[in-house]
Amino acid sequence: MFDLYYIEDDPDIASAVKEYLEQKNFKVTIFETLAQAKQALKNHVPALILLDWNMPDGHGDGLCQWIRSNWKELPVIFITVRGDCTDIVSGFRNGADDYVVKPFELDVLYSRILAILRRAGNIAEQYLSCDGIMLDRNRDIVYLNSEEIPLSAAEYQLLLCLMKNKGRTVTREKILEQVWDSNGNFVNNNTLTVTMKRLRDKLYQPECLKTVRSIGYRMEDTV
Repeated sequence: MFDLYYIEDDPDIASAVKEYLEQKNFKVTIFETLAQAKQALKNHVPALILLDWNMPDGHGDGLCQWIRSNWKELPVIFITVRGDCTDIVSGFRNGADDYVVKPFELDVLYSRILAILRRAGNIAEQYLSCDGIMLDRNRDIVYLNSEEIPLSAAEYQLLLCLMKNKGRTVTREKILEQVWDSNGNFVNNNTLTVTMKRLRDKLYQPECLKTVRSIGYRMEDTV
C-alpha cells in the first residue's frame, strides 16, 4: 500500500479523491492548509504529494520548493483550476512532477499517480520516521525536526534497527545480533547500554524511544 498526502481545502473534492484512491489501495491523508502539510512532512514522508495550487495560506509552489530542498525525489502533482495554468506550468518547471487541471476524472488522476510511482518507486521506504526523527536510508543521515544530527556508525545502526521495527519491541539480544554480531564484532550488553545512552542524548531524550524493562527497546509515535 502506498500512502500519499493530499493538500486540498475543498472538502467535497478532497473526500471524493480520498474515497476513490482508498478503493485502489492507497492510504490518503488530507490537509486543509500548507502549514498543516509542512508540519506533517517533518514527521513522515509519504510516497507522493497531491498539492492544490490555491490554498488559504498561499500558493503550492512555495511548499513544493521547500519539499524539493528537503526531499528532492519525493513526487509532487499540482492540482489547479484552468485559469491558473500559466502559473502552474512555472511551478511545474520549479520542481513538480506533473499537474492536473480541475475538473478532472478520477481515473485520469489515478493513471498519472501510477505513472509517477512507476518511475520513482516508493520514496517513503527511503525515509523512516518517528515523531520528529527522520532517517534517510540512502544518504545515511538522521534529522531531528529538520536539523541534521551527527551519529557514530553504531548509533546510526542502532537507530536504524529500531526504526525498521517501529511499533514492535526489539530484544537486546536481537539488537546485538543485528547491529554488532552481523559484522563480526562481538560485544556485551554494556556496549548496547552505553550506545543507547549516547543516542538518546544526541536526540534530546525523545519520548518515542522507549525502554521495555528486562527485554529491550521500542520506537513508537507519540504525536
